[in-house]
Amino acid sequence: MPPVAKALQAEFPEIEETVRLRSGRKPIFLVDDNRFYEEEMAFADPSIFDVFSLPLIQGDPKTALIEPNTTVISQQMAEKYFGTANIIGKVLNINESDIPLKISGVMKNIPANSHFHFDLFTSMSSFPDAKSTSWMESEFFTYLVLRKGTNYKELESKLPSVFQKYAGPQFQGAFGMSYTAFQKAGNAIGLFLQPLTDIHLKSDFAYDLSAPGDIRYIYIFGSIAVFMLLIASINFMNLSTAGASKRAREVGVRKVLGSSRKALAAQFLIEFILLVFISLLLAIGLVLLGIPLFNQLSGKAFHLQVISHLWLLPVILLFGLSVGILAGSYPAFFLSAFKPIAVLKGNISPEKKGLNLRSGLVVFQFFIAITLIFSTLIVYQQLSFMRNKKLGYNKDQVLVVQSWPLGEKEQLFRQLLLEDSRIVNVSSSPYVPAGASGNNNFFVHAEENPGEWIKTLRYDVDERYIPTLGIQLKEGRNFAENYGSDSLSAIINETAARNFGWKESAIGHTLVNKDHKTYRIVGVVKDFHFKSLHEQISPLVMVTQNNAGNLLIKTKAGNTDKLLQFMEERYKSLQPELPFSYSFLDDRINNTYTTEIKTSYLLALFAALTIFVACLGLFGLAMFTADQRNKEIGIRKVLGATVSNIVQLLSKDFIKLVLLALLIASPLAWLLMNNWLENFAYRIHIQWWVFVATGLGAVLIAIGTVSFQAIKAALANPVDSLRNE
Repeated sequence: MPPVAKALQAEFPEIEETVRLRSGRKPIFLVDDNRFYEEEMAFADPSIFDVFSLPLIQGDPKTALIEPNTTVISQQMAEKYFGTANIIGKVLNINESDIPLKISGVMKNIPANSHFHFDLFTSMSSFPDAKSTSWMESEFFTYLVLRKGTNYKELESKLPSVFQKYAGPQFQGAFGMSYTAFQKAGNAIGLFLQPLTDIHLKSDFAYDLSAPGDIRYIYIFGSIAVFMLLIASINFMNLSTAGASKRAREVGVRKVLGSSRKALAAQFLIEFILLVFISLLLAIGLVLLGIPLFNQLSGKAFHLQVISHLWLLPVILLFGLSVGILAGSYPAFFLSAFKPIAVLKGNISPEKKGLNLRSGLVVFQFFIAITLIFSTLIVYQQLSFMRNKKLGYNKDQVLVVQSWPLGEKEQLFRQLLLEDSRIVNVSSSPYVPAGASGNNNFFVHAEENPGEWIKTLRYDVDERYIPTLGIQLKEGRNFAENYGSDSLSAIINETAARNFGWKESAIGHTLVNKDHKTYRIVGVVKDFHFKSLHEQISPLVMVTQNNAGNLLIKTKAGNTDKLLQFMEERYKSLQPELPFSYSFLDDRINNTYTTEIKTSYLLALFAALTIFVACLGLFGLAMFTADQRNKEIGIRKVLGATVSNIVQLLSKDFIKLVLLALLIASPLAWLLMNNWLENFAYRIHIQWWVFVATGLGAVLIAIGTVSFQAIKAALANPVDSLRNE
């Protein structure tokens, strides 16, 4: 709220400094005869340069934003608009304002990994609402600098009483009820603190100054990376010990010639560490090649800049050494433990516990692989569910055209479009049920219940909004075509009708807002999803307001390219200040789930890599087992065993390992994915067949991996394995 910063600093001496930011969105800037629209503006208190590290190339940070109508712009913006950063005293004009902004400073470009990404800051004193003493509006972002040693949790515990002190009296005047009664009605409004460095990954607010990330995905993909490294290390152990017979005689000869087990173990360990460092160099090269693809999949902009982060070099070296010791210790001690007399006679019999250890490692690998396969299937199912779920309106063949730059000519553009036979309907509203849209909280109560305020969303629409989107009326009527007669009418959704307690019919009831304006309900629409499926459908009130913003255009199926060309020509003929801009409603809906879509791609990629690496481990164990049971296979073949008998003999043990991994992984995978699905108000339920499909897939992968080695062992000549007996 506007007065929060001043009030908190007056109440708590532990607050050293405060600053407020208020988004100014993207106004149209005028420089000479040129118009610019790409840059984002924020209103800021003069203390912003004391709170944040925003170094100025030109200007004095202590005075830059004190005077009204002054602004500080980025170096990039200065060079784009004026061709130089030496522009102190020059002016910027905003299309919507007659008052020019005087440039009082030029700051360095804000880094890409910053909490906000504004291109210019305008003095807060230029914004009239900044002086408001109202605690009933809340579009300001307030930052506090606490004195060293302050426990922010203790400070946060004091905020409810401060909120009650300042906001309480205003609740009575605005809502006709106390703040306590407002809370008891199920409404939650208050003040909360959050460390700045937690905002990007740990924020759960619906709106912030930049699109947030999600710490859970960091944990998920970080864990997958660690598990893949463990699996690779396990495979190295398995493959090294499985091929031990190739170096057994070398060990025997070295021991006969006087080498100790300790010296041999050190030799093998150094060899393995060198292999790891060669792999590390190859991995860095692959990372450099793969970063563009990863950035494309994840939507990020990562760069590997070791030179600018020199601390990474010793970390990478220590990492390589640690992996080398982890992966190489067991094979080194395993190989150095061979007894010279036995190996020189060709007798290499592993200890039983060694085989059990390797089997356990394979179970671990497939445990990870099965978990990822299961997770990928569930994510795909949820995405498919979201794409195909009936939203309560028709999203197909609907174009959203940015029309506010047309100003008063918007209605003329609309009429030009309606004259085309390819266009079914056109509605004007700043509120779109998908993607970026207006958002307006609307506190109202039923006229018969003046003490029961309900928080709803308000949509300002016209009489064509409902038919354009195909929203279904449950009862009542749509707004009249000449909606001036319906200027004090409202249409609500089913959820709002339930929340107001109208079980029979809502038609004819009246809503009252905090300004004592009344709206008579003329219709109720069936619930439709005007937010993402992450959120429950909330109460919605639609009223008639002639607000420019977007045109929602329902078209016939056909040649969309030609229609868009026609629309752009009509748009340009009206000489708007910005170029023609449009989007498809179904694309906007899909973009709502960008994080989930990218997550599904990355999960599928990691699942495939993990399965591949796990198969290498299984192949190593199959090779080891076939080598150790070589004589047994020979004897069985001499006694009449067929190739299929031998393949079955070698495969069944591995199938048991995979089934054991499935048994262990299933409950954990269910728990993880059920927890992930809790983020969606509308979600799938995990079905039994997903476990079956995952298990069947894992078994088939295991059989395919083992079969090659099993068939090779089964086809071997038994004479070769029995000639020394």
